[in-house]
Amino acid sequence: MTRLPLVLASASPRRLALLAQIGVTPGQILATDIDEQPLRAEIPRLLAQRLARAKALAARVIVPDALVLAADTVVGVGRRPLPKAETRAQAQECLTLLSGRRHHVITCVVLAAPDGRVVERVVDSAVGFARLTDAQIAAYLDSGEWQGKAGGYAIQGLAAAHIRFLSGSYSNVVGLPLFETAQLLRGLGYLLP
Repeated sequence: MTRLPLVLASASPRRLALLAQIGVTPGQILATDIDEQPLRAEIPRLLAQRLARAKALAARVIVPDALVLAADTVVGVGRRPLPKAETRAQAQECLTLLSGRRHHVITCVVLAAPDGRVVERVVDSAVGFARLTDAQIAAYLDSGEWQGKAGGYAIQGLAAAHIRFLSGSYSNVVGLPLFETAQLLRGLGYLLP
């Protein structure tokens, strides 16, 4: 096996930090500009897959001689994908909906190789929030931690105090399932430590 050049098609500092946990340092970070709006009636899993593929393929056009790693994480309640909260009102709506119930965090990881192979894994973790009071929601919103986060929260931060249940991959909920990512990288010839 050789260490092929690796490009991370994401500007997420969380994904970069997660990769560092398994000894992977991308040679380049290339955030792609794609429309992340869900299609009409698109369920969370299909949204995550479509967006991750689009990111990988857009980056591969720019850097065709490298492995391109892309991912997209979607928080879903039933068949409804929640947004990456950009406003306080969006985050409040998400947290109110998640309060006292379980939801799914779905990440699709896509790896595109220079020879045209494209492989992917979808990881689904179930997360349960405690019932949140209005004061708890307001305090979390005041923290600003929700900004740009799928479903309006970050499990690796203050929201951890309100997570009563997790079934599946913790790193998936943060934004990149490490076990599955490592499998994909090894499978396409990337030498891991």
